[in-house]
Amino acid sequence: MKYNVLLLGSGGREHALAWGIAKSPHLGKLFIAPGNPGTESLGNNVELDSFDFNAVWNFIQSNSIHLTVVGPEQPLVEGIADFLEGKCHAVFGPRQQAAMLEGSKEFAKDFMKRHNIPTAGYEVFSQDEFDRAAEYIIDKNSYPIVLKADGLAGGKGVLIPENEADAISALEELQEGSLSNAASRLVIEDFMVGEEASVFAICDGNSYKVIGNAQDHKRIGEGDTGLNTGGMGAYSPAPIVTKELLKRVESEIIEPTISGMKAEGNPYQGILYVGLMITKEGPKVVEYNCRFGDPECQVIVPAMKSDLLDIIVSSTEGRLSETVIELDDLYRCTVVMVSGGYPESYKKEKVISGLENVDKGIVFHAGTKNQGGTLVTNGGRVLNVVGEGSSLEEAIDNSYVQIKKISFEKAFYRRDIGAKGLKRLA
Repeated sequence: MKYNVLLLGSGGREHALAWGIAKSPHLGKLFIAPGNPGTESLGNNVELDSFDFNAVWNFIQSNSIHLTVVGPEQPLVEGIADFLEGKCHAVFGPRQQAAMLEGSKEFAKDFMKRHNIPTAGYEVFSQDEFDRAAEYIIDKNSYPIVLKADGLAGGKGVLIPENEADAISALEELQEGSLSNAASRLVIEDFMVGEEASVFAICDGNSYKVIGNAQDHKRIGEGDTGLNTGGMGAYSPAPIVTKELLKRVESEIIEPTISGMKAEGNPYQGILYVGLMITKEGPKVVEYNCRFGDPECQVIVPAMKSDLLDIIVSSTEGRLSETVIELDDLYRCTVVMVSGGYPESYKKEKVISGLENVDKGIVFHAGTKNQGGTLVTNGGRVLNVVGEGSSLEEAIDNSYVQIKKISFEKAFYRRDIGAKGLKRLA
């Protein structure tokens, strides 16, 4: 059977997913809504509002779509999977209540507590209880401390103050600043000491299969300094995720998450992203996400030797346990080129040049657009440059060789993506 597929999203993650899906011999037509200039050669970009569920459904009917793949988290948290499955349409992505693992930090923490899944200790406060939250922080007198906006904040809703003054300032920002909508409720967590990594599993409600691991680089500055971003780069596999550690992640975290969601009447189908802190006591959950990470997707999808579309279909049909998933044994590194000023204010519509000189690896578009036939910037994170190699060092080197061929005004990128992994291999 040939499948007509609708992919929702416009970033680097969606370009990577479109790239993987487009390789399938079982693909009929691929539509990306809204897509970006990078996805234009892989399918048909269409103007479609992912939050207008009726418009999405009308498009599905008009174009004989068999399957919808949801890239970003927001439509999932708002219930698009429930809506379309209610129309007997196949959707790759969890239903609304299952997506609350990402949609609400409080929901996720309470779920982990119920199912004995290792994570940091925490307390929850409503926004009108921030005075009590301040008292709690002062009484605790343990720094750093982690403040998390309960709702979605584009990967920027986590603040880690180092002292009392910074903590009170962070509370004020969460109460009155740009994060106030996401912080209607606030989770205060104990700070976990260790190194972060992420493990990705594809799930069908009953079973799961791990499809890779990666390490992201959230901070804007080298050495993991400065403001949090949506992600400045990633590499896979992460040397810290050994076979022994992965076994613990599966038995202590992924398996109880899948079985717990099913037991509570919210079977989890789609991608489960488990953000981990590798501590002295073992792996602990920092966060769950209900979709592929961005930019982690850009180094996970290219490693798949198996047909990505077949895997997705088997997930939606509940037969993942019968599906063989093969991955290659290469390392990959993606470096993100961002607009000058990101993650704060930045200018768009800067001309991008040099892409035609990239002769090795893959470039996934994120914040780009075509303007009168010229490719220009259209966001904070602009391009993802992926290099691969038989060693992590080779993959990193290949990324940086290619990224130097691309330019736009005030372009910026970190020059230490993957350095932590190299230290671990030394």
